[in-house]
Amino acid sequence: MQVFETVLALLLGATILSTFARRFNIAYPTLIAIGGALLAFIPGLPRLELPPDLILALFVAPVLLDAAYDASLRDLRRNWLSISSLVIVAVVATTAAVAFAARWLIPDMPWAAAIALGALLAPPDAVAALAVLKHVDPPHRIRVVLEGESLLNDASSLLIYRLAVGAMAAGSFSASEAAPMFALVFFGSVVAGWLLAFPANWLMGHIHDAPSSVIIQFVFMFGVWIGAEHLHLSGVVTIVVFGLTLARKNVAPMPAHLRVPSFAIWETVTVVLNVLAFALIGLQLGPILEALDTNERVRYFGAALLILVVVIVVRLAWLLTHHSIATVTHRLTGGRTDDGIGQPPTTKDALVVGWSGMRGIVTLAAAMALPADFPYRDFIQLTAFVVVLGTLVIQGLTLKPLLRFLDLPKDSVVEDELKLAREASLKAAIATLDADGTPAAEYLKHEYEHALTVARDGGDPRDTHKNVLRLKLVTAGRKAIDDLRNSGAIGDTAFRRAEEELDQVELSTRIGD
Repeated sequence: MQVFETVLALLLGATILSTFARRFNIAYPTLIAIGGALLAFIPGLPRLELPPDLILALFVAPVLLDAAYDASLRDLRRNWLSISSLVIVAVVATTAAVAFAARWLIPDMPWAAAIALGALLAPPDAVAALAVLKHVDPPHRIRVVLEGESLLNDASSLLIYRLAVGAMAAGSFSASEAAPMFALVFFGSVVAGWLLAFPANWLMGHIHDAPSSVIIQFVFMFGVWIGAEHLHLSGVVTIVVFGLTLARKNVAPMPAHLRVPSFAIWETVTVVLNVLAFALIGLQLGPILEALDTNERVRYFGAALLILVVVIVVRLAWLLTHHSIATVTHRLTGGRTDDGIGQPPTTKDALVVGWSGMRGIVTLAAAMALPADFPYRDFIQLTAFVVVLGTLVIQGLTLKPLLRFLDLPKDSVVEDELKLAREASLKAAIATLDADGTPAAEYLKHEYEHALTVARDGGDPRDTHKNVLRLKLVTAGRKAIDDLRNSGAIGDTAFRRAEEELDQVELSTRIGD
């Protein structure tokens, strides 16, 4: 019962912190990380222990699937060079730099353990960065690079992490033996994720109620992860490919009455997982710190802070190096870029992406998932939390001022594409109405033609006078049925039916909100 009460208190506290963060335009993971750190110093809190295999599945799989489903393959292809440099070079460089730093600071640490530490610290979490960026409206390219990196670098870093943990368990590591296995696991995971998307897509196409749809989504997600693990494949790569494929194979769009609650649930799950991850590591840090004497505590904290500096510096150094290479390439190729737009790379872009390397839930989950007898497990968990907290506080609180100082140019990529989509949708609707000669079709045709004119002028077709009136009518209707229920004129059953009908009217009026 104490554990249940603790979890409820954590969720309540996190909700209050998130509300505070939104009010003051602060990235909510930053405040949650600070709250998790404070838990380590509160005496008497229970220590929540989860099996290592469960931790990665529980905390990583939902976040990755959510990101993969929302990813734009077109934008990933356009920015493949920038994203690949972060997914491959930055991850490898960070892993190597952290491993060498850890070995220098703690000479007794085995190489496999040092590499595992470097790999779990390598992948940045875009949740915090994007939470800041949405208040500043940066160029579309920066958002695409950060989202693509966050999606794909988890796969590369956690593959290295799994190899290092496996090498530690086996007692030896051979690059010549690991490379073929690495390739086999990667390509096998890609094929498995692609194949599993087909039955999942077929089944979800036959589900027509929101609770069943959401349950099926979660069952398939964890089933894909567990199946990949049983086949000794990479659950991370399998989930990413599964999500990317599922989003593209879903030819028939999910109905609004399924999509709206599904998206709300997935967003809530992401927040809850972040809260629980920081809470769990915070609760585990308390006993770790208590078991260390003063000298060891100072030594571990000092080493963790130095590794934090290494993580930040390596990312910035590589981004500036890549910018220099991209600038030279841009000149040699006569203005061609990997995104096909032809805009030359800028130092400002490199600084923003380099300073957006906040670590988060994947790093914490990988640290907690280490076996109980893993060498220097306490130090690795402490370092992971220090790096996550440090990057979220140092970079998370200064990213917004940096963006304002750099004054990046605005672009209208998303707005232009949204205008095009609105026009195409309205034209298709008008063409459909042309084929129907009824008075009702003529009435709707005039309404859609007016909305098309608004869209062509760059406005929002929903912001027509008629739609504004509809929303006002919905508000008045809600008050009327609420008064009827309060007076006893109608019962709850009738009230819920009427409320559902008003919801449908409001939803149809606010499509895209």
